[in-house]
Amino acid sequence: QQFLGLLMGEHSKCSIGARFNTGTVVGTSSNIFGNGMPAKYVPSFSWGDGHTGNGEYEVGKAVETARRVMARRKVEMSVAYEAMFRAVAGVGSNG
Repeated sequence: QQFLGLLMGEHSKCSIGARFNTGTVVGTSSNIFGNGMPAKYVPSFSWGDGHTGNGEYEVGKAVETARRVMARRKVEMSVAYEAMFRAVAGVGSNG
């Protein structure tokens, strides 16, 4: 028997004390907060409790935030990385 913990995509974050079921998958660039446990699958660019009434993180803002975080770590976001980010969101470079 094998067990699996949380799988959280790049640039996603959660609040202090957030609880997740084993095997929960959180997509890229999501922000999970609030009481209770999120759903077993939280789509990329979700903003909220991961269960009900989720908002959506605007892709342009998510890219800019990721760019800033990467710069703090002395990593420059490449054009290919940004394109991948937007492809996950299903948005072109103008979105």
